[in-house]
Amino acid sequence: MRHRDPRVRFRARGLSPIFVVVAPHPHRTPRDEPLSTAHHATIAQLLDNAGIAVHEPPRRLSGGDMGEVYRVGSVVVKTHLTPPPGLFPTEARGLLTLAEAGCRVPRVHHAEESGLVIEWLAPGPPDWPAMGRMVAALHATRGATYGSETPIFLGRFPLPAGTGTSWTEVYRDLRIEPLLRATASKLGGLAHRLDRWLDRLELPQEGASLVHGDLWSGNLLMSDRGPALIDPSVQRAERGLDLAMMKLFGGFPSTFWDAYEEVLPIPAAVRCALPAHRIYFLLVHVVFFGSSYILAVENALDEQAE
Repeated sequence: MRHRDPRVRFRARGLSPIFVVVAPHPHRTPRDEPLSTAHHATIAQLLDNAGIAVHEPPRRLSGGDMGEVYRVGSVVVKTHLTPPPGLFPTEARGLLTLAEAGCRVPRVHHAEESGLVIEWLAPGPPDWPAMGRMVAALHATRGATYGSETPIFLGRFPLPAGTGTSWTEVYRDLRIEPLLRATASKLGGLAHRLDRWLDRLELPQEGASLVHGDLWSGNLLMSDRGPALIDPSVQRAERGLDLAMMKLFGGFPSTFWDAYEEVLPIPAAVRCALPAHRIYFLLVHVVFFGSSYILAVENALDEQAE
């Protein structure tokens, strides 16, 4: 997510989304932009703490409200001038969890409160079938409870720790309600409609899948070693959470979906619940990008009512 660069805009009339192709992840083509003194000092300290000696200047890859990302030689450094406590250590844990589940991710060199140092993955040819199989295998990794034993972040938004055997309750109490509290003043009367929707919410349960948690096309990359995942918000959830984000902003071709469903077909009940899971991501966009996403929240609620 990037401030002033929302991933999707909605037409003034009608409900059709206009997809905006953006890719604010740490493996974009480098851009030569001025580096502030504060960021330069933070990057130098992070590399020193990681025990990595480099002889190349930092090159800014992306940045904005969600943080700043630089390539420095063979590593990528992510930082923020005022990160919420736990942001970067949590991302590091998520990458390690994905790696343990068999996903290709950048190696974590170092994490601390001020930033994260990870491996640079060189670009490679697209392999959407391999990506589909990798994500399906991730979703097939299931546990006994939903949620997370430690707090997580969606972008920079903190979400509480907690686990349970009911996905409906975990999703309602630990995911949607914190976002509703944060967006109530922007949502106006829609907040009351969302409250009523939560009162009657019942989501299908296939099992507590391990999910990436923020799986839009900007958080994956095609590397020279094969497809890889970055910028996770890892938790145990219904896989519909990832599916909703992938469908929301597009960018996943039919070859991805064909390979995914060869491994893990998607039942009708899971498809029908995608609008409910979409609301999670739309509300965090209201937090960071404002009222332009409110219509999309209303549309998702309308789909649930159909």
